[in-house]
Amino acid sequence: MKVAISTDSGNVSEHFGRCPTFTLVEFEDGKVLSKEEISNPGHHPGYLPEFLKKEGASVIIAGGMGQRALGLFSQSGIQVIVGVGGKIDEVITKLAENRLEGGESLCKPGDGKGYGVDKTECSHPEEKEE
Repeated sequence: MKVAISTDSGNVSEHFGRCPTFTLVEFEDGKVLSKEEISNPGHHPGYLPEFLKKEGASVIIAGGMGQRALGLFSQSGIQVIVGVGGKIDEVITKLAENRLEGGESLCKPGDGKGYGVDKTECSHPEEKEE
């Protein structure tokens, strides 16, 4: 099994399509066979699901993802786990031990727009000012 994790500075990125890199991890029988970080080739509507499928990913892990991307991955038979946060190595360990739990997407529609380029606000709970 090959997994693609949206990555930002060693952590799971909260915005799937706008992450700077993806960490590709290949597993067999609960053991990590390989781990590689690759650059995000760019956020173009419908492109990343095709790109990651060509990279061999059968599972995608991200903090959050838009409905269109979720639908495209579903059509491609690729499992998506959202609502995941934390250090990449911790996520890999949990996945290898079959303990990784997803949840609700960390992003609301439109949150990822401009992420990494001109994004100035985000609605993640830990980033809101009270």
